Amino acid sequence: METVILAVVIAVVVLGAIGGLVVSGRKKKQLPPSPPAAPSAPATPSVTAPPAEPHIGEEAETPHDEERRTIEEVGLPEAAEAEVPTVTPEVPAVEVPEPTAGRLVRLRARLSRSQNTLGKGLLTLLSREHLDDETWEEIEDTLLTADVGVTPTQELVERLRERVKVLGTRTPEDLRALLREELLTLIGTDADRSVHTHNGIGTNGDEIPGVVMVVGVNGTGKTTTTGKLARVLVADGKSVVLGAADTFRAAATDQLQTWGERVGARTVRGPENGDPASVAYDAVKEGIAEGADVVLIDTAGRLHTKTGLMDELGKVKRVVEKHGPVGEVLLVLDATTGQNGLVQARVFAEVVDITGVVLTKLDGTAKGGIIVAVQRELGVPVKLVGLGEGADDLAPFEPEAFVDALIG
Repeated sequence: METVILAVVIAVVVLGAIGGLVVSGRKKKQLPPSPPAAPSAPATPSVTAPPAEPHIGEEAETPHDEERRTIEEVGLPEAAEAEVPTVTPEVPAVEVPEPTAGRLVRLRARLSRSQNTLGKGLLTLLSREHLDDETWEEIEDTLLTADVGVTPTQELVERLRERVKVLGTRTPEDLRALLREELLTLIGTDADRSVHTHNGIGTNGDEIPGVVMVVGVNGTGKTTTTGKLARVLVADGKSVVLGAADTFRAAATDQLQTWGERVGARTVRGPENGDPASVAYDAVKEGIAEGADVVLIDTAGRLHTKTGLMDELGKVKRVVEKHGPVGEVLLVLDATTGQNGLVQARVFAEVVDITGVVLTKLDGTAKGGIIVAVQRELGVPVKLVGLGEGADDLAPFEPEAFVDALIG
């Protein structure tokens, strides 16, 4: 019996030892590996450190033990007086246009390059040994192609035939002199081609600036011509105020103001789509107040087929005349439009009293005969011609210089 009890005790002890070893092995596997000991570090007593202050970035400074202050106690740094740069508004330089005297002569080379087709064509035909009916028909066709017009062409051909028959022998110099004389007769040299800008007498008896209205359909270069005319007048020593009465085109108003700024002329403008007559009235009023020499009014370039809008143009003139007389009404025509330009001229003349014509784009066409045709149609002279895109390419029309350029 004792032997059995002893065997049971031994078995329990063995099982207990084996269980302890297993539990001890599991605990050793769960523990993380201990960090290596610092070499030869002196033993220090274990002290619990306070949590470190949170820092931003790796270069954060070590916090200092300072007495904390309230926001009222912290003074703001004194702001240094900032230097404000002085901005000077850019004022466009005022240009000094070249004198108008002899300007057409200076532009003669440009004019002759485009116009000598007519002159050379006529001289070539007249130089033929036998001037038969067929040749005279060719001369007539050449003149008609140049937009001289039917009646003026017939008159010129008749005079040439008669004078050539009397002349007999024809040298090139004789023919050139003959053609020059007849063309000058056709164009006319006695007309007053000056732009009337003299001061008028107002309705109250006081002196007012000379008033010039510029009319014409869209696309003829009317607004540009008004700006160039301002340069012509400034070049002749006159002070100018511009009236932007083409209120239906904002671009036209801006364009006119730019032209005025270049020569120091002020532009009176109104709201977009405003009353053109009101703007024209205000422009003359400002011109009187400033003591200006001339007021130029750029009107709306309406199609001549729209009767109501043409009546509006007549209204502009009537409203301006409440200040005093309008000294000049210039009709701007495109020299390239030919006979269609005559239709425009006729309709405008029915609405306002045209006193002179400005022919633009004369440098790009061989149809210089339109000068003769439009003068016959309106009974008024061509006063200015546009010979290019340059600012000073608007020239007073001089028949002698024009004919000389025409025949070379």
